[in-house]
Amino acid sequence: MSAQVTNKPRSSGYLIEDWRPEDPDFWAQTGSRIANRNLAISIPALLLAFAVWMMFSAVTVSLPKVGFNFTTDQLFWLTALPGLSGATLRIFYSFMVPIFGGRRWTAISTASLMIPAAWLGIAVQDPTTPYWQFVAIAILCGLGGGNFASSMSNISFFYPKAKQGYALGMNAGLGNLGVSVTQFVIPLVISTAVFGALAGGPQVTKDGEQLYLQNAGFIWLPFLVACTLAAWFGMNDLASARSNFSDQAVIFRRKHNWLMCWLYIGTFGSFIGYSAGFPMLIKTQFPEVNALTYAFLGPLVGALARPVGGWMSDKLGGAFLTFWVFVLMVAAVFGVLYFLPSGASGGNFFGFMAMFMLLFILTGIGNASTFRMIPIIFRNQIEREAAAKGGDLKQAARQAGIESAAVIGFSSAIGAYGGFFIPKSYGTSIAMTGGPEAALYGFIAFYVTCIAITWWWYFRKGAEAPC
Repeated sequence: MSAQVTNKPRSSGYLIEDWRPEDPDFWAQTGSRIANRNLAISIPALLLAFAVWMMFSAVTVSLPKVGFNFTTDQLFWLTALPGLSGATLRIFYSFMVPIFGGRRWTAISTASLMIPAAWLGIAVQDPTTPYWQFVAIAILCGLGGGNFASSMSNISFFYPKAKQGYALGMNAGLGNLGVSVTQFVIPLVISTAVFGALAGGPQVTKDGEQLYLQNAGFIWLPFLVACTLAAWFGMNDLASARSNFSDQAVIFRRKHNWLMCWLYIGTFGSFIGYSAGFPMLIKTQFPEVNALTYAFLGPLVGALARPVGGWMSDKLGGAFLTFWVFVLMVAAVFGVLYFLPSGASGGNFFGFMAMFMLLFILTGIGNASTFRMIPIIFRNQIEREAAAKGGDLKQAARQAGIESAAVIGFSSAIGAYGGFFIPKSYGTSIAMTGGPEAALYGFIAFYVTCIAITWWWYFRKGAEAPC
């Protein structure tokens, strides 16, 4: 009877004051159930965050059809700006869970997504809506991008180290599905009056087709309300996760924080950047193809690959997997270049698609493998420091958890800048050279640096931080 009481977490309302995921008895009796409930609510909330974040990737291709006279470069800006603002917001969101609590912050951040979703639904109904309003909405869509940092940080506190690859892979992988969902759902809902007269009338294209672009924003509102309530009433805050900013800010002095940020730009930055720019890239390079028919497939396979990458990382090691992911990504980008239209050649769309599908799969696996590396790197480093100084290993383990969560959040922030740079690189390259080839060669050069960093610090025999 006493053991049963011991292994029941002490709580005060939604705040759990005693959380011991590394204790096998505690985990088996109560910890697993609570952690899985929080994960089950976190996943759909994160999926919606990604859906709102990437709305413009599916909306921009339809704006010219209904009378918005924006240039190609302006349209690429609209697909790139959510990545820029989302990445910047992630820097701040990285530190919010230990300060405000995971339950409270998840509910607030999910509710905030209703602002850009509702505003977009209003703005697209009037073709005289100025460009600056769409810029403002695109920037606000970055609220969805910010949610990833706090969501991953929050879930990392609930699970023991041995299960973090699985838990973070499920949260991120299924959450990442929001990119594919938004690119699949938006083309469907803008073709019909989903909400009837309640959401407003259709916009008529030059060809006489009726579109309901407002549904691209309005469709997410009921789901956002449901997830906000689920988070508020169904999730928990952990007292053990509480810390102030100064406790977390030590990561800025950690070399491996910055190295992992660089690698995560290569994995997640590629995933979100390719996702944002894929529809417009298809439209500009293969204008005879309906971009939205195929664009959702890339983010879909990339998101589904992430949980697989988490499982593979637990089995094979994060550094091993990350190294080979970057090697294969270099090969895949060369494949994309080979199948692009060039000179008199019209290119090969299905070869182009196949190479991009491979790229998306590799980014999904790499997203998981880099996140699997972080807790191991920081746990080993901090425990070595504590042992060398004769410090408290239990306190060192707690600090390692706090720093790992902060690095996961912060690296996701830096990595998300890929959501801006990749589509903007396409736009700049096309404007300056007539094609995206210069941007793609730049990506190859970047991946080569990622290969070198992974091999030197984490993968080679005698590496400083093998993981």
